[in-house]
Amino acid sequence: MNKSELVDAIASNSGLSKADSKRALDGLTTSVEGALKKGDKVSLVGFGSFSISNRAARTGRNPQTGKEIQIAAKNVVKFKAGADLSGKVN
Repeated sequence: MNKSELVDAIASNSGLSKADSKRALDGLTTSVEGALKKGDKVSLVGFGSFSISNRAARTGRNPQTGKEIQIAAKNVVKFKAGADLSGKVN
């Protein structure tokens, strides 16, 4: 499902117009991005939670040449599905 299909699904399930559904989805993603940038955790009870995790710098290998390369440290977004979501997909 891509973004436009998600907007269509939100519109049909909520009774909102497609334009309102797109604004709601954009508002949600912007709010989650902002919270994660500040280092906060975003929890949607029953759905799941988004958090930031620090990935340390490490040494890797170029698979073509076998030469060692340095991989920089970075922050990564993690999502953990909630119990309700996990139960509904299994």
